[in-house]
Amino acid sequence: MRNRAFYLGNFLSPFMVTLLFCGLAPGQQARAQQSSADTTTAFRLTQTFRQDIVDFTIDNLGNIYVLNKDNQLKKLGPQGDSLAVFNAVTQYGRVASIDATNPLKILVYYREFTTIIELDRFLNIVNTIDLRKLNILQAKAVGLAYDNNVWVFDELDAILKRIGDDGSLVDKTTDFRQLFDSVPDPAVIRDQGGLVYLYDPQKGVYIFDHYGTLKTHLDLRGWQDFDVIDKNMLGHDDHQFYRYQPGTLNMQEEPIPTAYNGAIRIRITPAIIYVLKTTGLEVYSRK
Repeated sequence: MRNRAFYLGNFLSPFMVTLLFCGLAPGQQARAQQSSADTTTAFRLTQTFRQDIVDFTIDNLGNIYVLNKDNQLKKLGPQGDSLAVFNAVTQYGRVASIDATNPLKILVYYREFTTIIELDRFLNIVNTIDLRKLNILQAKAVGLAYDNNVWVFDELDAILKRIGDDGSLVDKTTDFRQLFDSVPDPAVIRDQGGLVYLYDPQKGVYIFDHYGTLKTHLDLRGWQDFDVIDKNMLGHDDHQFYRYQPGTLNMQEEPIPTAYNGAIRIRITPAIIYVLKTTGLEVYSRK
């Protein structure tokens, strides 16, 4: 029987149980299964934003950044109060991604023009990085680096590059075509805990150190909303949540609660889960 315990650091995730199945007696396993079922109701719906939201992200202070169909980015406080608004620059097309890893430096990425706009906590523009000036013409994934520079995967050069605020090339990896028989096409970049995670839904996770050295490749395919919390990799498909920590042999999974059916995006924090649906953004808090 699979281990259904989802320990993310020292906090309870919305899809974890408190008992390990392995090594339990049959009666204990039955109680553990009941505990697993109970966790799906451990969170209750506390807020719903019936806005026209097409994407969102969160920061480590509990703020929510919601993007509407008109390319307007709005910052909401933990209680849903409006804190700031950024009317995204339409000359660069649609917003492709928002990175709020550092709440004092928000990255808004326009993939069509390979341009990154950096915002302060009031959503004022403080910097613009035109990647085309570095001859980066095609880049799906960008992410904030540990030193507040920006990671960019240059798809044409097949190189992970670290770009400074002034638009200079700070560092880069070896050409991926020299490292891999099949070059990854990462959709997500996360810099967390001294490592850089590149996630390709078709090929899995590629983990590098900050010097650009490949540490490992994990064949974890088909995950949605890939994220990293305390070195635990999180994701889901249409039916299951997944959690895996590199260096272990334990892939843990839990059925997605029916309340989340129809989710476009799911984000997890220690005490709250955010579920974006076509009808709006739902916020579930621990009971």
